[in-house]
Amino acid sequence: MSNQKEFNVAIIPARSGSKRIKNKNIKYFYSKPIIQWTFEIIKKSKIFKKIVLTSDSKKILNLGKKIGFDILIERPKHLSNDFIGTDKVIMHSIKFLNKYFNIDNVCCVYPCNPLLQISDLLKAKRILKSNKNSFIFPIASYSHPIERAMVLNKKNSKIKFISKKKFNLRTQDLNPKFYDAGQFYIANKSTWLKENKLNKIGMPIPNWRVADIDNLNDWKKAQIIFKHINN
Repeated sequence: MSNQKEFNVAIIPARSGSKRIKNKNIKYFYSKPIIQWTFEIIKKSKIFKKIVLTSDSKKILNLGKKIGFDILIERPKHLSNDFIGTDKVIMHSIKFLNKYFNIDNVCCVYPCNPLLQISDLLKAKRILKSNKNSFIFPIASYSHPIERAMVLNKKNSKIKFISKKKFNLRTQDLNPKFYDAGQFYIANKSTWLKENKLNKIGMPIPNWRVADIDNLNDWKKAQIIFKHINN
């Protein structure tokens, strides 16, 4: 067991079998597999002692070995279906790593993260230092008030307001609403191992550089933002 005061690890959960984008986690994003961009950003941050890849796919694990991941964890089948939450996957990885390391903080980073910023990781780490029992993750604000949302009837294209009363309110009279940016989550080991993570802290980041890649439109959006950021 390590006796170091702080032993931070980053864990990337990369399951196979993506539905909307085939082989999404290892699909080429410009010149590299998208997971490699994520790995290189984390590596460059110099925050983590070990960068861990957990996957049910030997193909993904083999690629991870070539890329340079420090530790590869073969995820069991019962943690590899569509209904298993990220929490359980990270908890499994922590229990595996506990056999070899005295872990302090754990950061789960999703594999399709070419827009990940080192400054955000550093800021989240600082927030965690002052809020040791909290679960911290980046959030982004909706560009338009969700109270003024509409539902479209697919058959006749008629619209229905979510709230007629609030639709007529001025934008400035409505409080901003936020959503999970889908980039990373950081907490200490003991917080991760709890079933209920009650103390959650949102870290706002600009919504223009958020692309939670779930379909091809998200992929194209991420390419445009990435090109802009890196020019």
